[in-house]
Amino acid sequence: MRKTFTLRLWLTLLVAVATTLCRAQQMPVNFTVEQKQVSPTEVDVLFTAKIDKGWHVYSTDIPDGGPQSAVMHTEVAEGATPMGSMQKKGKEITEDDKVFGMRLRYFENSVTFIQKYKVTGKTYHIKGYLEYGACNDEMCMPPSTVEFDYTGKGPDEAPPAAPQKEEPKKEEAKNEEPTAAEPVEALAAIPPAGEAPSDSTAAAPVAVVDSAVVAASADKWWQPAVDELNALNGGNISDRSLIYIFLMGLLYGLLAVFTPCVWPIIPMTVSFFLKRSKDKRKGLRDAITYGISIVVIYVALGLLVTALFNPNTLNALSTNAVFNIFLFLLLVVFALSFFGWFEITLPASWTNKVDSKASATSGLLSIFLMALTLTLVSFSCTGPIIGMLLVDTATSGNWLGPAIGMLGFAIALALPFTLFALFPTWLKQAPKSGSWMNTIKVVLGFIELAFALKFFSVADLAYGWRLLDREVFLSLWIAIFFLLGLYLIGILRFQSDGEERKAMPVPCIMLGLISLAFSIYMVPGLWGAPCRAVSAFSPPLYTQDFNLNTKEVRAAYTNYEEGMAAAKASGKPVMLDFTGFGCVNCRKMEIAVWTDPTVADKLNKDYVLISLFVDDKTPLAEPVEVEYNGKKRTLRTVGDKWSYLEEMKFGYLTQPLYVLVDNDGTPLTRSFSYKEDVEEYLKFLGEGLDKYAKRP
Repeated sequence: MRKTFTLRLWLTLLVAVATTLCRAQQMPVNFTVEQKQVSPTEVDVLFTAKIDKGWHVYSTDIPDGGPQSAVMHTEVAEGATPMGSMQKKGKEITEDDKVFGMRLRYFENSVTFIQKYKVTGKTYHIKGYLEYGACNDEMCMPPSTVEFDYTGKGPDEAPPAAPQKEEPKKEEAKNEEPTAAEPVEALAAIPPAGEAPSDSTAAAPVAVVDSAVVAASADKWWQPAVDELNALNGGNISDRSLIYIFLMGLLYGLLAVFTPCVWPIIPMTVSFFLKRSKDKRKGLRDAITYGISIVVIYVALGLLVTALFNPNTLNALSTNAVFNIFLFLLLVVFALSFFGWFEITLPASWTNKVDSKASATSGLLSIFLMALTLTLVSFSCTGPIIGMLLVDTATSGNWLGPAIGMLGFAIALALPFTLFALFPTWLKQAPKSGSWMNTIKVVLGFIELAFALKFFSVADLAYGWRLLDREVFLSLWIAIFFLLGLYLIGILRFQSDGEERKAMPVPCIMLGLISLAFSIYMVPGLWGAPCRAVSAFSPPLYTQDFNLNTKEVRAAYTNYEEGMAAAKASGKPVMLDFTGFGCVNCRKMEIAVWTDPTVADKLNKDYVLISLFVDDKTPLAEPVEVEYNGKKRTLRTVGDKWSYLEEMKFGYLTQPLYVLVDNDGTPLTRSFSYKEDVEEYLKFLGEGLDKYAKRP
């Protein structure tokens, strides 16, 4: 069993590493470029793109302040001149984007951009590049280029070609970038000591950059760290540890024990085994076998879910809108069942058949069938709990989650049967069946109803319905936990509680006060308070229409070398924020996660934050030609430089990407991408600080 578990763990690790590598190298948009001689005096340059499912390429003429639009740049035009603006061919989609506050146009699946040139000489030479932007729902690529260089013949009667170059646009340089013969040296070079760029607002004092420190450390800062980061990302095989899932399974199992369908059966079952045989040891052995049979049955259910879904399928389902709507409806049905509106029961014929076979057989098979009978009979109470557990573990991101969760559930469920068989006198001290068991069911109903909203929120964000914005979600949670508090202190009653409901015991009243206090705690969230306790469940802050929280975090540095030198001088770790002016999800992370006071405090005080905008159009002093993975590329702007840094050093080409590094540029822990989860982001930042403190 141990070898099997270890083998599965390694297989899961390998799958995670392979997935990370594929993400790092696979391009979601692939362009082919060709020239087409339409006539002796006209030639077309065609850029045809195949776009992966889920991705889109933005159209032409996107207004300033939005994402990167498709733009044609002609660098050389000898014997030819561009004819008008670039045309596009494909199904253009238009939608209003609230983050940018403008209408955006883009293409999915495929698109062709066409630039026409008029041939004016006997020969022609045209050279340039197409610049475009691409995004999906979670990340964006940096502005990418497709280059072309064509020559050809024009009309015989035309004059000789005259050189004609497009003058580059003059933009005010924020950070001049000197160039040298060697690409890395050229990219690492920066001007002498200075202050942070004028367009950055620093939350902490900005250190003065020592050019000598930069010169001595530049080589280290530009050293590739793809393997190191892949190893760190691959080691994070699950969003939740197996120990956590097992403990959650134990908790769910203990709750199931105290339901009306399980607790009253325990004394009857234990007495049956003790009286079944005159040999007390045999009775105890049968009771233990009964408990083991319960474990086997429920773990088999978990293994079935594990076998049906591989890791990638479970991860895909966890963010699939249709699947999340199904889970939402399922948990609502379970909640209504626990409230006493109806009971979820399996067909009586199933129970009768299993019970009759258990009576007709003997030995281990008889005991196993008795355990199966318990499973079927108690389904009206355990079914909703098992359903919530399987939903929780199946969407945890861990392939083994369902099996491990059901193992914990089964052990907790089987433990009372075994313990009471070993120590029969404990039965006399155990609480008797009563209305308290129905109270547990109703409380579980409220909890399932609250968690059901989380799954609806995933679908709501995916489809952009805006039916469950943050203030709506918090309002519903406030109402749910307020009513739960009223129920626990005895003010609210359900029909299933019966006519004569006694005064609530002190533990219930105390829990009721906690629930009422929790609902009051969430009230400020309606005006923009972070409410960290529910941030992992509630929709992101940017979905809230009325928000008084205007706290903003901005990087002290937008230059890699300057920021690294300042971090080395101050002895702090670095967070590299690969971002873009036109990156929608970057803005969402900054609004939903960076505005949290604890996150903001760590970014401002514990780290040197360097934001590298991959779509910064500030031109380099001179273009720099580099080669990576056998492909040549010309870096023309500051954004090109940071894009090349991200790909060459870390193996990624998407934004947002957050990488924590030490003062030599070595990754400290796993990278973080688009995930609006404050708790997970704080954990990510904490891991980096711990690794930095323990470094040699």
